[in-house]
Amino acid sequence: MALGLFRVCLVVVTAIINHPLLFPRENATVPENEEEIIRKMQAHQEKLQLEQLRLEEEVARLAAEKEALERVAEEGQQQNESRTAWDLWSTLCMILFLVIEVWRQDHQDAPSPECPGGDEDELPGLEGAPLRGLTLPNKGTLDHFYERCIRGATADAARTREFVEGFVDDLLEALRSLCNRDTDMEVEDFIGVDSMYENWQVDRPLLCDLFVPFMPPEPYHFHAELCCSRHPVPLDRQGYGQIKVVRADEDPLGCICDKTKLGEDMLCLLHGKKSLARPGSEVETLLCARGAPYLDAMQVMKWFQTALTRAWHRIAHKYEFDLAFGQLDSPGSLKIRFRSGKFMPFNLIPVIQCDDSDLYFVSHLPREPSGDAPASSTDWLLSFAVYERQFLRMTSKALPEGACHLSCLQIASFLLSKQSRLTGPSGLSNYHLKTALLHLLVSRRPADWEAGQLDARLHELLRFLEKSLLEKKLHHFFIGNRKVPNTMGLPEAVRRAEPLNLFRPFVLQRSLYRKTVDSFYEMLKNAPVLISEYSLHIPSDHASLPPKAVVL
Repeated sequence: MALGLFRVCLVVVTAIINHPLLFPRENATVPENEEEIIRKMQAHQEKLQLEQLRLEEEVARLAAEKEALERVAEEGQQQNESRTAWDLWSTLCMILFLVIEVWRQDHQDAPSPECPGGDEDELPGLEGAPLRGLTLPNKGTLDHFYERCIRGATADAARTREFVEGFVDDLLEALRSLCNRDTDMEVEDFIGVDSMYENWQVDRPLLCDLFVPFMPPEPYHFHAELCCSRHPVPLDRQGYGQIKVVRADEDPLGCICDKTKLGEDMLCLLHGKKSLARPGSEVETLLCARGAPYLDAMQVMKWFQTALTRAWHRIAHKYEFDLAFGQLDSPGSLKIRFRSGKFMPFNLIPVIQCDDSDLYFVSHLPREPSGDAPASSTDWLLSFAVYERQFLRMTSKALPEGACHLSCLQIASFLLSKQSRLTGPSGLSNYHLKTALLHLLVSRRPADWEAGQLDARLHELLRFLEKSLLEKKLHHFFIGNRKVPNTMGLPEAVRRAEPLNLFRPFVLQRSLYRKTVDSFYEMLKNAPVLISEYSLHIPSDHASLPPKAVVL
């Protein structure tokens, strides 16, 4: 049975294996559509090749993009590394710079061995090799020179002041008598300023500088506008101000009698009915700038010159000398010419008081300290001459008897004057010398200004000037200087203002700066010879007649 079943199965398997549909023989017939199949297969193969090419291009593009991204990432990493290195180097340089700057300040702020207890730390740069190694005469030579050449000028200055003041009193009184009180300016008493009234004038001929304040007639008054009270202040307008001419009935801060109904039985004590009704347009037309309510300095100069001429013609018959204008560009530069040929110059400068302080607006200065011309004719120069005189007087009371501070200034002024005659004027003036002395006075102890310290203090004054010249920076003593005592009564706007650099012209004018520095060192080089010569023999210092004067 089992064998029968095995045989049957064997037959079935053999039949299946040999079935022609499953395993066709080699000699079997080829289907009729074989060519079509081959053509389809070729087309399919071509599609596969195209797809393969596309895939290869895509792979190549992706590989290129990946390579570009890797390159950019590598460059970015390199830049970050270089930037990090640069930032580190910059930080190190900044730290090094700060360390050097702190060391320099500490080194410069160290007190001088000559003044262990003074405030020399506030005057940097006075150590080191000063004055290019040039030496000044010793104390004995300076004392002998001062006694023979300078002290005598003080006595002459007193006699000159007395004569000029008497004549100016008479001249101003004549001017007042010619003025119309309803329309003309009211001229006040003169104020003596500068070296002749500070007792350090040495240059010949002796020259008196006199301020002549004036006020407008009613109902006008002057309203001062300080440029230093504005923020920011243009560099070319530092040290200047403007003066607004205001009527009493137009001033918002003035009298309110025209804005309030007082009643029929009430009268303003400041302004009568006639004063308010008076038009008073002469002041605005004559002295103000065209189209502006601000006082014009050029118009004031013309008015003052005309007024002085009329006043002199009124009193000329009383005197046996002539009066002439010394400089055409300075309306108050006058010269008394005696019949003997000698002359005596002096300056009458029209000024306007700033509020109730001792600060004055001046239309010009014969020896203008700032070195810059005003930006417009409505800009008036601020003068601290009265404050300077008061400060020197106040300081002298605290100094030892016979202090040498003015002697230092006189010798330095003498050297500068002689050098100017040799090589011509430079950018350095007596005002710069006085400013340097004022800075030293507030930094030194009173005991350091004893008469025996003349040579040391003169040397220090010249060293301070040298440092200021090299740095092109010399600050005005009053503007923005918190060291000035409060008892001086400076306006608050002046105390809070930015410091004014008197050497700013040197920053803008390189040729002037070069000439000034060369002249300064030439002055130091010639100082021993000049002092020795004038100590042994005092020449007759008769100044030649100045340029042709204009007779009034």
